[in-house]
Amino acid sequence: MYSKIMVPVDLAHLKVLEPSLQAVTDLARHYQTEVCYVGVTSSAPSSVARTPQEYQQKLEAFAQQQATAHGQPVSAHTISSSDPVADLDDLLIKAIDDVGADLVVMLTHPPKHLDVIMPSHGGKIATHTDASVFLIRPPRS
Repeated sequence: MYSKIMVPVDLAHLKVLEPSLQAVTDLARHYQTEVCYVGVTSSAPSSVARTPQEYQQKLEAFAQQQATAHGQPVSAHTISSSDPVADLDDLLIKAIDDVGADLVVMLTHPPKHLDVIMPSHGGKIATHTDASVFLIRPPRS
């Protein structure tokens, strides 16, 4: 049913992403499909990498760790932006087409009143792409 699953990752917050990483592993195994890990980084130095090229190397290393641990084909796609926070939704929507994903698995937050003013990333992505979007809620603390 699915040929490529895209999962946005933030290398600075991998622990928080654990629920979505587990879900994508299970879905990829079930559908016997590739997982593409997508990371958006700043063109300026950050706490994760000094350059977009260094970020790409770290993202590829992370993807290979996932492939070794779970036995699935993987790829990595890095996007560089001068303002990743402001551009995130549009960059992820474009990445879906760029990598050829037909399913996106991503972490979301519980609904809040502010969602009326500032919708969630997953909600915007789901309404602006033809790909299926599977939103994972983090476990309650």
